[in-house]
Amino acid sequence: MNKKELKNKYIGTIQPMGIYQIKNNNNGKIFIGRGKNIQGIINRNIFQLKSGLHANKDMQKDFNDVGEAYFTYEVLDYLKPKEDNNYDNTEELKILESMWLEKLKPYNENGYNSK
Repeated sequence: MNKKELKNKYIGTIQPMGIYQIKNNNNGKIFIGRGKNIQGIINRNIFQLKSGLHANKDMQKDFNDVGEAYFTYEVLDYLKPKEDNNYDNTEELKILESMWLEKLKPYNENGYNSK
């Protein structure tokens, strides 16, 4: 396969989507998020934290204070995509995220999410 064919194959591939958790193992606080490309969104969070640019200021402060070694990243749940490649999974992801937020309650002293 040439580069163009490989690129087109990649673009046509549905990436794993779902719910992820970032955990500060120093204080036990967690952040729950969702993504249509789960590994991509985790990588983006890692990059932003390492660069000091994360939008979640509390998590960024803790990351800066204790360091990268205390943070772990985990996929909590996957959402199986529909057969139709044009189907928008946004609402299903939001519902799945809401379920995890309700279960883990990552707010205030327990986490970095805001209500």
